[in-house]
Amino acid sequence: MLLYGSNLGDREAIMKQAAWEIHLELGEPVKVSSMYETAAWGITDQDPFLNCVITYNTSLRPLRILELIKETEIKLGRVRYQKWGPRTIDIDILFYDNIVYESPELQIPHPQLHKRRFVLAPLNEIRPEFRHPVLDKTIRQLYNELDDDLEVVRL
Repeated sequence: MLLYGSNLGDREAIMKQAAWEIHLELGEPVKVSSMYETAAWGITDQDPFLNCVITYNTSLRPLRILELIKETEIKLGRVRYQKWGPRTIDIDILFYDNIVYESPELQIPHPQLHKRRFVLAPLNEIRPEFRHPVLDKTIRQLYNELDDDLEVVRL
């Protein structure tokens, strides 16, 4: 499951292009959430983001997916100059089946996803019964327990 986000340029077009680039390697998406407009998290003094979650069935390994994501982000103009700053595209690996994976480059499940409304809202739309393999709670449970009051609007 991948989270796509953008708050610079033509956000929707950039996210669609990113999804197209990723699908060329991972195959057709299994499920695609609605687009959500979300207030910026972390550094709040910036334009709102569009976010969506897309799920895939793939045999590619997590580090290869991470490489593909970084290649796609660079191709679409992503410049990493400020943590949580504005960006044309941001793609995060949220889950890879029920695998728990840790390396210096990557942690799966994403370590902060259960604290962020902009992640859990689209996840809850398409996979509410998916169980977090570390926290042993469904996405619906995590969503209902959120303390995050960030504005997230389904478009």
